[in-house]
Parts: sequence; structure tokens; C-alpha cells
Amino acid sequence: MISQKIGEGAQIILRVIVKILAVLHINPNHLTFLGFVMSIATAYAFARGRFGAAGVILIIAGLFDMVDGMVARKANSETPFGAFFDSVMDRYSDLIMYLGLIIWYGQQDRMNYVVLVGVVMMGSVLTSYTRARAESLIPRCKVGFLERPERIVLLIIGSFYYMDPVLWVIAIFSNWTVVHRILYTRAQTTGRPSWVIAHQAPQEEEGAGRENSESRIQNSEVSNRAATVRKRQEPEVST
Repeated sequence: MISQKIGEGAQIILRVIVKILAVLHINPNHLTFLGFVMSIATAYAFARGRFGAAGVILIIAGLFDMVDGMVARKANSETPFGAFFDSVMDRYSDLIMYLGLIIWYGQQDRMNYVVLVGVVMMGSVLTSYTRARAESLIPRCKVGFLERPERIVLLIIGSFYYMDPVLWVIAIFSNWTVVHRILYTRAQTTGRPSWVIAHQAPQEEEGAGRENSESRIQNSEVSNRAATVRKRQEPEVST
């Protein structure tokens, strides 16, 4: 009951913020870029060992990451480029934040954690890549449970409490999500039943917004590939 009330209150605040931004005609791409700038500030705080400050900045950056899509829908300004730009900036933001952690652990001469953050970076990037690549072959690949929102929440928790165990959790489960998607795609493309076939998250509503930007980009890629195949299959007409 308490958590539900908190969630409802947060949604009310977000709607007010989105309405103000839409009335001011703020470009959603500018909000996306501002979120990216905030991730640079987060990385700087990590590199200086100011983890509490990094957590606060990360919360603000997450807010921009949420409202850009909501503003785009509210103002009816969703565009394919906006979806693409949002997806690319998310990848840059992730890698830059982890770079700040690498600098911090390197300064502390903790090379084992420098390597660990590198493994986290690989899992974070490949989680998105495996989905994008898989959905050029199969309709949907959203299996796994450690995507970007979960990773951001874990980083916020680590910033305010203790980062070391959080990095282990992200390293293990983000890479497991990658393996899960590989096995799932193999099972789907070969048609063989497999234990890895699992229920996926419910399909997002049509027109759900920029938070589904990767899915829209991937669907476009599938359509383009299908069009190319059809064109190649058409008989040539001699002139």
C-alpha cells in the first residue's frame, strides 16, 4: 500500500514535469543530450571517489532519461531519429559512467576491480546488441532480467552503500542475460524445444514511446532486410 502510494505520487510529479516541458516546447533530443551530460558528471564523481554525489547525479540523469520519451509523446514529436539518438546516447552514458569507475579503481591500485568493471561494460553493451541482432532474425528477444533500468538502479544503490558487491551482481547477471538471449535465439531459429524458451515481458503498447526506441530501430532493420530479400527474389525484366 505504501509503495503503491509512493509510485502514484511519483507519477503525478512526472506528469507535471512533462506537461511543463511540453508547454515550453523543449526538444526531447535536448533532454536526451542533457541526460548524457549528466552521465559525464556522474563519471567524474566516480573517478574522484565521490560516490554519494555520483548517486544523486545518477538519479537526476535517470529522470531525464525517463521524461524525454514522455515529452516526445506529449508533444507528438516522436521521430525515428529521436529513437535512434536516444539509444546511442544510452550506450555512451553507460560506458562513460563505467569509465569513471575504472579510473577510481585504477587510482586505488585495485586491478581486479578494473577488470571486473571491464566485464560489466561488456555485459552492458552486449545485452542491447544481442537483442538488436536477434530481432533481425526472430520477432522478439526480450528474455533476461538485467537490462539498463535494473543496472542503473543497482548503480544508484552501490553509490549510496557499497559499490563492490553491486559490480559483481551486474557483471554476472548482465552477462547471463546475454547468454540467455543467445540460447533463446538458437532455440527459436533452429525450432528445437529448449529449457531456455521462457515467457517474455508483455508486449509494449503500440506507440509506447522512446523508451522502446531500440525495439523500433530493430523492427525497422527487419523490415529493410525483408524488403532487400524480396527485391533480390523479383525476376529481372529484360529490356
